Amino acid sequence: MALRWYSIVIDSRDPASLARWWGETLAWPLVYESEDGDESVIAPPFADEVADTVPREQRPQELVFVPVPEEKTVKNRLHIDLAPAPDESLQEAVDGLVARGAARADVGQQDVPWVVLTDPEGNEFCVLTPRE
Repeated sequence: MALRWYSIVIDSRDPASLARWWGETLAWPLVYESEDGDESVIAPPFADEVADTVPREQRPQELVFVPVPEEKTVKNRLHIDLAPAPDESLQEAVDGLVARGAARADVGQQDVPWVVLTDPEGNEFCVLTPRE
């Protein structure tokens, strides 16, 4: 039996707001939001287009944001890596994210070519050097 990686779920104090922040960051649309605010989902813009044309195991994953009552308190055990396109600047990508509410983070990295940031709720993620 082969399982499909379906989504990553991100705990959040404000799922709708954080989903919109990540949606803007990735240029992914909001594809679902529950009426009670208990779930917001973003997905790649092509997700609906390929749903019926690619095998189940090749369909893109979603990011699902759900509410939790507590603030984030420790370093993530899992994080997202982002990368600018080959013709874009790492520094410009970082500066744009910081201008939109991300913050620089020190998780013990030394002299590395990537930058560690946190989203507006403190979840760590990395911005790598430009690549395909």
